[in-house]
Amino acid sequence: MGIQTLNDVFFSIIDRNSDCVSMYKQAGKWIRVSSKELYRDVLGVADALKSWNVQNGDRVAILSENRLEWAVADFATMRIGAIVVPIYPTLTSEQIGWLLCDAGVKVLFLSTVDQLKKFRDVQSQTSVEKVVIMDDVPDSDAIPMLPLMQSGPNERETAADAKTKALIPDDVATIIYTSGTTGQQKGAILTHGNLAANISVSMDGYPVNIGSESYVSFLPLSHVTARHADYAMYYRGVTLAYQPDITKLLETLQEIRPTLFVGIPRVYEKIRHNVEHKTATGLKHTIYTWAMQVGRENRDVVLKGETPKSATWAIANKLLYSKVREAVGGRVKYFISGGAPLGRELAEWYADIGIRIHEGYGLTETSPVIALNTPIHHRLGTVGKLLSNVEVRIADDGEILARGPSVFRGYWNRPEETAKAFDGDWFKTGDIGNLDVDGFLSITDRKKDLIKTSGGKFIAPQPIESALKNHELISEAAVLGDRRKFAAALIRPDFDLLQAWASDNGVDFQHRNDLIQHPKVLALYESLLNEVNSKLAQFEKMKKFILIPDDFTIANGFLTPTMKLRRRVIEERYRLEIEALYSEAASKPQSNAS
Repeated sequence: MGIQTLNDVFFSIIDRNSDCVSMYKQAGKWIRVSSKELYRDVLGVADALKSWNVQNGDRVAILSENRLEWAVADFATMRIGAIVVPIYPTLTSEQIGWLLCDAGVKVLFLSTVDQLKKFRDVQSQTSVEKVVIMDDVPDSDAIPMLPLMQSGPNERETAADAKTKALIPDDVATIIYTSGTTGQQKGAILTHGNLAANISVSMDGYPVNIGSESYVSFLPLSHVTARHADYAMYYRGVTLAYQPDITKLLETLQEIRPTLFVGIPRVYEKIRHNVEHKTATGLKHTIYTWAMQVGRENRDVVLKGETPKSATWAIANKLLYSKVREAVGGRVKYFISGGAPLGRELAEWYADIGIRIHEGYGLTETSPVIALNTPIHHRLGTVGKLLSNVEVRIADDGEILARGPSVFRGYWNRPEETAKAFDGDWFKTGDIGNLDVDGFLSITDRKKDLIKTSGGKFIAPQPIESALKNHELISEAAVLGDRRKFAAALIRPDFDLLQAWASDNGVDFQHRNDLIQHPKVLALYESLLNEVNSKLAQFEKMKKFILIPDDFTIANGFLTPTMKLRRRVIEERYRLEIEALYSEAASKPQSNAS
């Protein structure tokens, strides 16, 4: 298999002539979309773009949740050689306005009235000429998308298709803005060839039966991981079901019963926490504890891709493991994780319930996949072997450098940033890692996230944070200590479980702030901290912690749209508490009293 452009992906869908290439839910029913219908929809929108004088190289933005119209707008834009600029629907008006201006967007597709209102607040700052709305909103002054889709041809247009196929790999397909954990967002310029080279090989090692596989598209398509996954599934003949509302994911998984599942670590964490919540007390907890011990004893077998044969595992599978698989539909053959580090302990927990997660690694700038575990080549604690067309070398300071046809050409209007991103023709990923003797790549941390203590020791925070969050009583964690004498931690408890624990242990409280200041609660979290510290080097050990009441959300700025920690925002929010923690001579742990 081999493709040159993303338009080749589109034609692979159309040429398959399937009666169901994707699905979407409307009025409680799943609507099937055929190859023929998708072709009509895409050409109808592409013709509208051409009538608005959108030309090769013009920028067209999509501000929407995952839905069929997202894919239609995407394929239609690329069909005429224009450039797609995806925008996270969680962004504020100001952020949307900045991005539209920076990219010089000419046409904007958006999903709902709420998104339209956000755009109207900043419209005067932009050069957007046409606005298309996906929802059916009679009173909207935006152009409705459905009539454009339905205006497309019912038969193939050979001459128009030939023009689309004339686009070359060096043509720019999209500008994807990085989520920006620090500083201003940058638009990564990805060509058709960049993305096509990655799609061609990223699922090698995953046997897929054309026409009989299904996949739920729920990760935001503004993120390169989700978009790549959708392209790869379409290209391999997997049927996509769009779910725009993450809160309805479990319901959708039950209805669609997908055979492939791609999630980010936070999704896997949420599934685990749901299991732990439901088995927190009584007989269920007894069964859970026993079943997890059985799972640990059979972990190596699961990680080989085999089903344990012991009678105790079969019983534990019936009582616990199978119920977790049923929660995601019961038919998933391959579980894949990307977008952020999975964490070894989380991967082990899944292996203990009979699920082998295939972790991968990549960046927006690499289109995105650099390495991926597969059913054939799998090693826990690594992100797998390199894709066949990607090269990696480790710099003297441990940074991972990559090159290959999937590496981007640079940042939009950022020549200085582009120059800084490369060492010759090697892209500097900003991640620290290593390659083992068998060719498996491991990631230690983000280079810019490394904490350097005042004693000159470097601490990688992400593995420590993953270890902390591995405990059911800890929802979020951020390690502190840059230019400080020692490491410490900000911990956001899982308040549902903590409140249940408090009730069982005679802890009276009125509010969260009361709870996180209670001596018994502080002692509890000190014991959890010590448990993690026992596995760390002396210089990595966290000597103090702060319990905080606030959620980590995109809305309050603690998380990026891709669910990564915004460390600077978090540390600024708790600056006074952090200063107080480090200024105190006593070793007694503190809590946030704000």
